[in-house]
Amino acid sequence: MTETAHVQEQEIASAEPCDGPPAPRQGLTLAEALVRVTHLVNQEFAEASRGQGLTPQQAQLLCQLTPGPVGMTSLSRTLNLEKSSLTGLVDRVVRRGLVERTRDSQDRRACRITLTDTGARLGNATHADVVARIDRLAAGLSAAERDLLAAFIGRMVPGDEAGAGTAPEASAAAAG
Repeated sequence: MTETAHVQEQEIASAEPCDGPPAPRQGLTLAEALVRVTHLVNQEFAEASRGQGLTPQQAQLLCQLTPGPVGMTSLSRTLNLEKSSLTGLVDRVVRRGLVERTRDSQDRRACRITLTDTGARLGNATHADVVARIDRLAAGLSAAERDLLAAFIGRMVPGDEAGAGTAPEASAAAAG
């Protein structure tokens, strides 16, 4: 037996017996934690949307419009949708009477998407439901921990380097 094989054999013999799978790691990496939280928030958002009779995409659109009318280019960028996909989404919510297309007063070739009263009620109700659901997810955190977590996440949000908050348009999308 070689010296290396003998050392390996001794290490194996002196190791603790294996009584099953390895013990779980203490804590998550940042990436693992963020992915898990993202899945939880997406699930809560989807359930809140369904509770209002909306698809998650329709609810996201309504939440984006809560602060006021938004142009198609901005919506496409914010919702991360190709123009044709966004047009189909807007067509469907127009048919449901939740939004209207209005001409942009600055550029007559462009249109802005505006909430109807019904769309505003649904958007606000979905937003409130999402906020309540996320509050329940964070119920085990103290107020100081919630503030600290919000501050750290705020620093990670693109365009929010100061961590002081996002533009109203981005805030509405993030929160519901």
